[in-house]
Amino acid sequence: MKSCIVFALFVAAASAAAITTNSKDAVILQQTFDNIGVEGYGFGFETSDGKTAQESAVLKNVGTENEALEVRGQYSYVDLDGKVHETTYTADENGFHPSGADIPQLPQV
Repeated sequence: MKSCIVFALFVAAASAAAITTNSKDAVILQQTFDNIGVEGYGFGFETSDGKTAQESAVLKNVGTENEALEVRGQYSYVDLDGKVHETTYTADENGFHPSGADIPQLPQV
């Protein structure tokens, strides 16, 4: 399950990085890293081409058979037309759950 979450996060990061403006000339304006050991982490960055990302994770139910990593984060980028696209997400034992204006929603029944 943890490998599925990690894979989903890489897909999200790759899709955020795919559409950029002048990304080869971008510089990092701000970055943070917080490794709090085996029970979680946090990171964030902002680049000069308009990309941002923040993510944090905590280990829930430590030492039990229900132990799970819970990840919360967001990323955004500016497309070639200057529109900002933002996605927020959670990833936990129940899967990857993105939300944002660009993500189609299932109809409510």
